[in-house]
Parts: sequence; structure tokens; C-alpha cells
Amino acid sequence: MSSIIGHRLKVSVFGQSHAPGIGCVIDGLPAGEAVDLDVLGAFLARRAPGRDAFSTARREDDLPEFVSGLLEGRTCGAPLCAVIRNSDQHSKDYSEIADKPRPGHADYTAHIKYAGAQDVRGGGHFSGRLTAPICIAGGIARQILERRGIRIGAHIYAINGVHDTPFDPCLVSEREFALLENKPFCVLDDAAGTAMQERILAAKGQLDSVGGIIECAVTGLPAGLGDPMFDGMENRLAQILFGIPAVKGVEFGDGFASAALRGSENNDPMTVDAEGNIRMTANHAGGILGGITTGMPLLLRCAIKPTPSIGLPQKTVSLSSGDNAALTVHGRHDPCIVPRAVPVVIAAAAIGILDAMLDDGIGF
Repeated sequence: MSSIIGHRLKVSVFGQSHAPGIGCVIDGLPAGEAVDLDVLGAFLARRAPGRDAFSTARREDDLPEFVSGLLEGRTCGAPLCAVIRNSDQHSKDYSEIADKPRPGHADYTAHIKYAGAQDVRGGGHFSGRLTAPICIAGGIARQILERRGIRIGAHIYAINGVHDTPFDPCLVSEREFALLENKPFCVLDDAAGTAMQERILAAKGQLDSVGGIIECAVTGLPAGLGDPMFDGMENRLAQILFGIPAVKGVEFGDGFASAALRGSENNDPMTVDAEGNIRMTANHAGGILGGITTGMPLLLRCAIKPTPSIGLPQKTVSLSSGDNAALTVHGRHDPCIVPRAVPVVIAAAAIGILDAMLDDGIGF
């Protein structure tokens, strides 16, 4: 099924944007792992809508209700099921979209796939609302990984062409992660963040939207995690990351920029440090070679497209009449979803890495 991911750790996402609720089932969590619900709630709040001028006005508390899998604050070995109740839906805003699919959105392809039976309200199962359950699963996975010395952080790398300071590919610090965790606008360079916010507000004022890039890093990973060919760490992570609505590109390390380099520039020199450990003195590979981790920080970036729901008139078609039509989208939509997608990318990385570690029997 397309809404289930994982090998040893299986995550199933259910619900629709305007259904009574959304949620996830996580099967394969190791038993006896503490889950700090306050920490999880703070993580979910970073993704939740209606918190600032850069997101949709839809307001949801996004407080998960745990139906199973937790006992006295610890995983008990049973599948963990969590539900978030939807409470602020304006379904009437989507009445026109049932006949006129939004350009750039899955409205049209969903109509073809499901012969008109799909839930169009808020995008249904294709909505970014479904990233909240991903954050539940990933937020729990992240806590389990942190107890084993593995830390994951991310920031807004670019919005509409304005770039933040990138992570140091060889030395990502926990201080940077802590700094980003507590920032309302998740950038390392506040001046760049201000310029990004100006771009978002300008697009919003023109009834338009902008996209951007998120950079994510993972530290503390041992060398040797992952597999060659089709179960490599890039494969595992990319499959989850592409499940995030609006992600249109994923790269690891230097990614596409490595195509412009020579081998002498792109290869990561190796050395033995004072403790006798093998290290790389550069990290163009992003911490992965042959699908297997090198022990260096794992670095990836996700390209996020502009929000397709915009207030400007757009050309579309009428599905009922078969004629050309015009559409002006009404309702509440993000002028830029990049800031709210940062914790989702972290969550996706945590799910993929925990699954790989359980698969390889590392740390458990």
C-alpha cells in the first residue's frame, strides 16, 4: 500500500485533510522506549498551521491522542496508534475545485486515479495536513535515536533564491541544532531569514506563493549503516522524503553540483586520526558511499515547490463540461510551506534512519 513505509519499522499514515481525523500506526518500535510527550508536542507545534503570517490561517492544535502502543510513557511492543482530530475545516472553500482542478496540485491526477470518488476537501489524502502524522512517527523515532547519540537537525537553506549559511559538511555542531530548534524562523543567518520573510510576504501580498530548499544533517551515525543497490541509505531516505507533498527534488552531499567537479575535487580524502579512527577530511559524498554510511555527517537537501493554491486567476478545465475554465482559489493557504516543512524533513530522516538501524541490528 502506498501509505505504508518501512522494513522493520513500518509507518502507516491515514486520514484526509477535512476528515474527522488523521493519524498513524507505527509497528516495530522497540519496547521500553520512553516517549516525552512534551518534547513531541513542541516538535509538532513547529509544523502546526496558523502560528504566524507565513502560514495558512487554519488553526489546529495538533495534539495527538494515543490509542495504543504506549503504557505509562513507554512503548510497550504493541503497534502504536496516534490520532489527531481535525477541528478547523472550511470545506465549502473547495466546492469549485471538485470540478476545476488546481494547476500544480494533485486534484487532476487524483480525479483520474479514483474516478471522481476522491476527497477533494483540503486536498484529501494528498494534503500537507498528512505530514502531521509523519511528525508524530518521526518525533518518536528522533527521541529514540538521540538516546543513542544520533542527532538530526535542519534549517531553511533557501527561499525564492535567498540563501542561508549552509551547514559545515564535516563538522555540524549540536549548538547549531539547538539554536535552530528554538528559532521561530529556522535559519542560521538572521539577515538572510529577514530577506526570505520579505520574499514570502511580497508573494502573499500579490496573491502568489514561493518555494525553497531545506537542508538536513544527521550526526553520530556509525559507519556501515545501509546496503548497496536498492536499499541504500539514499534510497530509504528519498522514498520517505518524496512522500512529503511539494518535495520535487532530493540531493545528498554536493548532489547535482558534483557533476561540475573533477574526481580530484569531488573525492573525499581519507586519514587516520589521533585515536586511530578512519575519517574523511572533506564530505562531498554527504556521508554515504555505495548506499552505506561513512561515519561522516549525513547531509541532504530537499527542493520544495511553491504552494499551488494561490489567489491569482489560473487556467484550468471543467471536468464536468470538458471545456477550458478559469479558477481563482479561495480559502486559507500557505504562501510558502518551506518553514513548516523543516520538522517534516527531520521526521522523515529519523524514520528512515531508525528503520535502517533496526534492520542492521545496530544499537538495539
